[in-house]
Amino acid sequence: MEYFTLARVIHVLAVILWIGGVAMVTTVLIPAIKKMKSKEDQLKTFETIEGRFALQAKITTLLTGLTGFYMLYELNAWDRYLDYRFWWIHAMTLVWIIFSLILYVLEPLVLDKVFEKYAHKNPEKAFRIMGRMHWILLIISLITTAGAVAGSHGWFWVK
Repeated sequence: MEYFTLARVIHVLAVILWIGGVAMVTTVLIPAIKKMKSKEDQLKTFETIEGRFALQAKITTLLTGLTGFYMLYELNAWDRYLDYRFWWIHAMTLVWIIFSLILYVLEPLVLDKVFEKYAHKNPEKAFRIMGRMHWILLIISLITTAGAVAGSHGWFWVK
């Protein structure tokens, strides 16, 4: 069972770094960049900081997924996907899928190009849209995290 405990520790630390980074980008970085006067400074600053965080996010989402599925496997808890009281497992999986698709597929193939194109034309609108999307992802992530912590400690909001 020591591997299970190690997996849980890695899982929790990876989630903290991943979602904490999303919170920092959403609540600090994007608002600060939106206040910059120069369009060039906005783009340069965002690309520099976000580029560094993108690597962290890719590593932490990978670790989160690997450890999460390992724990489900070790517990043989796949049937929890069939029980609505474990909605938070569904939510964790969905959040992980969304972020993984964004980080590994959409961002490198589509989003980076689209953002760069629109950010040069209308940075205010580009950062506003990106900010809204980050807020949606952050709120969903925080609800999921709260549900996962409560649910993994036996507190089910629904009987």
